[in-house]
Amino acid sequence: MKYKAKRREASYVLPFNKIRRKDVALVGGKTSSLGELFSMKLPVPNGFAITADAYRYFISYNKLDAEIRRIIKDTDVKRIKELKKAGRGIRNLIKSASFPDDLEKQILSSYHALGSRFVAVRSSATAEDLPDASFAGEQESYLNIDEKNLLKRIRDCFASLFTDRAISYREDKKFDHFHVYLSVAVEKQIFSKASGVMFTIDPDSGHRNFIVINSSYGLGDYIVQGRVTPDEFWIFKKNGKIIEKKLGVKNVMEIRSIFGVKQKRVSKGMQKTFSISDKEAEHLAKHAKTIEEHYGCSMDIEWAKDNDNKIYIIQARPVTVHAKQTNIYEEYRIKEKGTLLAEGAAVGRKISTGHVNVIKNVRDMGRFHSGQILVTTVTDPDWEPIMKIASGIVTEEGGRTSHCAIVSRELGIPAIVGVKNATKKLHGLVTVDCSGEKGKIWKNVLKYEKRQHDIKKMPKTHTKVYVNIGEPQEAVDASLLPVDGVGLAREEFIINDAIAEHPLAMIKQGREKIFIDKLAAGIAKIAASFYPRPVTIRFSDFKTNEYRNLKGGEPFEPREENPMIGWRGTSRYISSYEPAFRLELKAINKCEVMGLDNIKIMLPFCRTLGEADKAIKIINSENVKAELGVMAEIPSNVVSAAEFSKRFKFFSIGSNDLTQLTLGIDRDSQMLAKEFDERDPAVKTLIANLIKTAHKHKRTVGICGDAPSSFPDFTEFLVKCKIDSVSVTPDVAVNTRLLVAKAEKRRA
Repeated sequence: MKYKAKRREASYVLPFNKIRRKDVALVGGKTSSLGELFSMKLPVPNGFAITADAYRYFISYNKLDAEIRRIIKDTDVKRIKELKKAGRGIRNLIKSASFPDDLEKQILSSYHALGSRFVAVRSSATAEDLPDASFAGEQESYLNIDEKNLLKRIRDCFASLFTDRAISYREDKKFDHFHVYLSVAVEKQIFSKASGVMFTIDPDSGHRNFIVINSSYGLGDYIVQGRVTPDEFWIFKKNGKIIEKKLGVKNVMEIRSIFGVKQKRVSKGMQKTFSISDKEAEHLAKHAKTIEEHYGCSMDIEWAKDNDNKIYIIQARPVTVHAKQTNIYEEYRIKEKGTLLAEGAAVGRKISTGHVNVIKNVRDMGRFHSGQILVTTVTDPDWEPIMKIASGIVTEEGGRTSHCAIVSRELGIPAIVGVKNATKKLHGLVTVDCSGEKGKIWKNVLKYEKRQHDIKKMPKTHTKVYVNIGEPQEAVDASLLPVDGVGLAREEFIINDAIAEHPLAMIKQGREKIFIDKLAAGIAKIAASFYPRPVTIRFSDFKTNEYRNLKGGEPFEPREENPMIGWRGTSRYISSYEPAFRLELKAINKCEVMGLDNIKIMLPFCRTLGEADKAIKIINSENVKAELGVMAEIPSNVVSAAEFSKRFKFFSIGSNDLTQLTLGIDRDSQMLAKEFDERDPAVKTLIANLIKTAHKHKRTVGICGDAPSSFPDFTEFLVKCKIDSVSVTPDVAVNTRLLVAKAEKRRA
């Protein structure tokens, strides 16, 4: 830290307009990025940087270098008590030091020139916001600072280069403590009406089709601190339109006090309202896309909206967790059933096991041991020394952009946030399951498997391998598999999960828009996840007994002895159910307006050509443009395949129903379960004939079901018949591709 006083005196303080992202060594990652954003004419609050040279000058002027080196040298930072003592000692040295007169004069002169009474004072280390190390939250920042407290807070920022967590982090990342310096950004304070963070990538899966925005009321610290679960917006990056949004839990917010900040309760009405409008979310997404394109990498961006509803960008850094492109796709899957203890939002996509250790106060972290599951209310940067030795983390508060989430991703540790009463209900051995979007905590240690797939080594097949998708939240992860698209997405799964009401009852209540919007959101999430690969959406195929179970369904559904072959599929759409079918079509149309031109649509259980003609007329009247196909699950679809080919672009074999109706076996019958086999010669004859006829009329044929992955001989039969695609559940997609590749090789 030795410093020659006259070497770069002019660079003690620099305005943002003189700073660019190449200046990391001079002003740190955070401030160099602010200067770059400022140069891009983005709405960045103006400010200036107290440079790393100024920090070195400050240390040299106060003759602190030798003592800091001695303390670090004499400390085993792996021991928490020693780390705490060393950090506290160094910080006290710096906080009690004084500014050289010339440096103080430059700082105050720049502050007066800024023309803002209140400023934000933010640390910016020279080893921060790098492509492979974020140092997020390691140093301090202060809001709503006036001239009286300015120098004190700058000194506090200097001292925060040696917070316990920063020392520990540098040790882990193998950064030399004496080659990392501290710059401070001083910028106009934005008194936020709402604020938050956004990623130009899904921070958990690494999916690059989305911009994910988190938003809450007031200043932004509470999101990172995990004090609130923010509103979340998923934006389709292709055209900047909202695909999905979720209302958060925002019962408190941080606002300005006379000097500093304070907490305020959020009214019940505001809690039930999104903190920013759809238009504002899409406006933010435009800025995010511009920043990502300029930097050439995925970005983590902080933003704020002031009382005049003007949007500001207040920070941007590279996303470190998914910075390195890899062809290895990892899958974690639970292999046995267990007792579900609690649920929350999953961070990362891993599974871990361990003994629960509930620690409510950071002062007690000496009780924590390596390999345990940390369960607490909320974490902040002071918790990092034990977070990195945990096998899993569970917090009661926070969302997917809280401190716990950010650090857990970087450490590669599965975490579940927003788990109500976790500190009271969790104990003993547990399994932390983050293999899906919803995090689950299971009782005891459950068996699980980890699979690694080298996508580059996956064989290319002539036969397309698709996946079946049930609920939309499965789509983001499944889309990262080496598959060609979605062969079957069932609308009834979305209706049951996201709406759970009978559409005719909702129409009667004048609430049809809610049905359309929720169904469209689910479809859009699936289609956007796989974009531009094709996604086939099958219209709803509930049976009467299943429709009756939906809220308000009883008056609209007759009672049938055998609903499996009753009023279902296309026959519903052309009957008294038609108004509800039109809602499904309007949802598809809404997705098309969003720019999701990869959607195909499919009619289920279409018994006759007359049914087909009537349904097609309704579809055309709703101006739906998607390519239309039909399920081939009734023998009549095969017998009349030539005529069906004139009406539809593709067929998808529903092997369960086709087997049921060919063999005359109720697929739900336990007594006849042994006789139910898709490989029966009669069923195979129908399949072979369908493929032959469809190809003759230049139509494609796929199959949706697990039979191709369950029975290698059946796969070989399908490939031999030159089927165009197979669609299976995500967990067997990789094995299915390998089976198909082998079958194609033998066919050749």
